[in-house]
Amino acid sequence: MVDTRRHASAVHVLARNFIEGDVIPAHAHPDGQFVHAVSGVMEIRADRRLWVVPPQRAVWIPPGTAHEFRARTPVLLRTLYIASDRTPPHFGQLAGGFVVTALVRELILRAIDPAVLNWDSARILRLHALLLDELNDLPSDAVMLAMPSDPRLVRACEQILDSPSVADIDELARSSGASTRTLSRLAREELGCPLSVWRQQARIVAALPMLIAGESILSTALSLGYETPSAFTAMFKRLIGTTPTAFVAERSGSAVRPER
Repeated sequence: MVDTRRHASAVHVLARNFIEGDVIPAHAHPDGQFVHAVSGVMEIRADRRLWVVPPQRAVWIPPGTAHEFRARTPVLLRTLYIASDRTPPHFGQLAGGFVVTALVRELILRAIDPAVLNWDSARILRLHALLLDELNDLPSDAVMLAMPSDPRLVRACEQILDSPSVADIDELARSSGASTRTLSRLAREELGCPLSVWRQQARIVAALPMLIAGESILSTALSLGYETPSAFTAMFKRLIGTTPTAFVAERSGSAVRPER
């Protein structure tokens, strides 16, 4: 573990590695946290929302906000803690997702390099000031899932998250301990949409790290329960506003393999 807290700065950088399945239960920090990993996919929950976060993205957690962490794969966490009075104005008062630019990634890696501990304080402060400036210009990424509070709907949503290809709403209702009608009502009240729509959103969120990791559109679509790649692409474009290929190329600088 590398920690730069011994220097008086508004920014502190922490390196920590996790194995697949590691969980950090709900907790909060007095500082804000910019949750970022240089490798692996993590799941972050805060403010009754869920993000699936590959390396090209991060989630901002405001000071004092309870949040949970789960490693969906081995994760190399390289995260920032930012003093509450130095929060980049662009970040706002609620948890939110952001696209991590190549420059911000390199600045984080530079700030966490053990050699930086031997720099004089003025040089470290200049590096952190540049990092804060660049954080304030990051593009927002609104791809996330609303999360419920009613235990019955929570059970149904967790089952969808564990198995995104699940398709039978009646089966979800039975396993959640609610009638189909009650589950539908709860979804409209707590998620703002029918459970079937939320399920489609969950599938697309689950697709993002798969595509960024280089999975083809065909294999991603089939693993998530779509009958054809075209059906997956149409739903992806409907919810995200662009095709899977264009989305990943824009956000990560790479392309996914198209269907054959």
